[in-house]
Amino acid sequence: MKRSWIRAVAAYASLVVGLLDISKAVFPRFEHSRMGVWTDILPGIVTTFARASSLVVGIMLIMLAHALRRGKVRAWRAVVLLLPVSAVVSFIHLRPASAVISLALLVLLVWGRGEFSALPDPRSRWRALGNLLVLGAIDVGLGYLIISARPHVIVGRPSVLERLEHVLLGLVGIEGPVTFTVERISDLVYFSLVALGTLTAVSTLYLALRPERPAAELTEDDERRLRALLAQHGERDSLGYFALRRDKSVLFSPSGKAAIAYRVVSGVMLASGDPIGDREAWPAAIKVFMNEARRHAWVPAVIGCGETGGEVWTREAKLSALEIGDEAIVEVADFTLEGRAMRNVRQMVNRTERNGYTCHVRRSADLTGQEREDVRQAADSWRGTETERGYSMALGRFGDPADSQCLVATAHKDGELKAVLHFVPWGPHGISLDLMRRDRGADPGLNEFLIVKTLQAAPALGITQVSLNFAMFRAVLARGERLGAGPVLRAWRALLIFLSHWFQIESLYRFNAKFRPIWEPRFVVYPNARDLPRIGVSALQAEAFITLGRPRRPRLRLPRLRPAQLTS
Repeated sequence: MKRSWIRAVAAYASLVVGLLDISKAVFPRFEHSRMGVWTDILPGIVTTFARASSLVVGIMLIMLAHALRRGKVRAWRAVVLLLPVSAVVSFIHLRPASAVISLALLVLLVWGRGEFSALPDPRSRWRALGNLLVLGAIDVGLGYLIISARPHVIVGRPSVLERLEHVLLGLVGIEGPVTFTVERISDLVYFSLVALGTLTAVSTLYLALRPERPAAELTEDDERRLRALLAQHGERDSLGYFALRRDKSVLFSPSGKAAIAYRVVSGVMLASGDPIGDREAWPAAIKVFMNEARRHAWVPAVIGCGETGGEVWTREAKLSALEIGDEAIVEVADFTLEGRAMRNVRQMVNRTERNGYTCHVRRSADLTGQEREDVRQAADSWRGTETERGYSMALGRFGDPADSQCLVATAHKDGELKAVLHFVPWGPHGISLDLMRRDRGADPGLNEFLIVKTLQAAPALGITQVSLNFAMFRAVLARGERLGAGPVLRAWRALLIFLSHWFQIESLYRFNAKFRPIWEPRFVVYPNARDLPRIGVSALQAEAFITLGRPRRPRLRLPRLRPAQLTS
């Protein structure tokens, strides 16, 4: 029997009681209101004597609410320990209603113990610093309110700076410049500030001393096993090779015949593409993935999976799927520059050749060490951002000896490197675009030139399929401009075009469409619609469109080089 509603009840109860606790502690008139009378029968409001403790408990309950909703075992333990204490104190102070509610919630939580089994999330030192800054700001704000809400008992008219000074000193247990005419209020303010400061210090120290979450890392053994699966089943998914990113973790099915690569970002367990390996073993790998997500209360999600993978995910994990765009795949045998539809591309390629550009298409293993280093340095210099972008459709490295079968297409003029494309293997007869960079000072059309030359060289290299860029919401852009498109579709298309000023949405679709590809839909798989915003933010973080943390030091660029547009 499913009892997941217990999490929601516990979380909302914790949130509401916490807010009431804080309100009663901060605003002295609150306890005389009708709502204040009702709070007397709620767990967490013990006595007026413990108002300072009530303020701290209120903050802790609000902090515990989200953890309870996620089923965190430590949050469950904390509440289960606090409820009996609340019940005992309520009985002592002759408040049987509050005690009964505390015991009822305790029984409910004990009965639903199985719903609170998620392991705690390890935090880094930066999380401890964030905790210090956020709680410190909350402490200052609440402390200022506690003082300012009682003007009738303050001696004189202390300034804002004096009140802030009193708060900051009070957080570390030192009396400040503000004095009160009522000793009880003075003690209340003092102990409230000390309690807030203690809570902040203890929680920050706790986070700082906890072991850091190990960074997602692909071990040598994991990589060896993944390469073995790709050698047998790599042709199933054009994104399979990207599972070899070394900043991903991997889970294998019990038989070892299937695997899922993932990274945890902001509490989302984010996989990409279809599972790797034998399709018969996919359900077992998905089960392992979902169990790991439940153990840590992570939100399971998949971005960029194909239709087959999406069907298996939705069936086996009871998840939902949403189409987010299309992958452009060119069949080499069908590609030609002939015909009116290809006139613009044909003219662009011919003009580029007349301007003196040449192209070399080779396997990575055929590049010399110096050539490999030149390409790496040039591609890094042309990158338009300080952060390397990519997760689901980017390998994140170039020239590694283990990637000898990757394909490199380079454009040159007068002996200088001007643009580069990097493709990863897609089974034995396909390649998938990984990197597309060029010198922005070079002539336009170099990317089209390199793709055409790659497609023309593909038959000699045994390549029959080439996967190009992913076009997000391609169907909306294509259908929204057709005759007869409805107002909703046109409005959605207009929004996407507006967002294209910051994200390459329309430009990637137009670029891909030049080569007359086959469009293969890609999906995001998610548990609930309410999780989609969180999954979207985590995906943007994984792809490095949103970067958090310590600022990076600026890179040194050669004066003659200018950053190029990142189109992949």
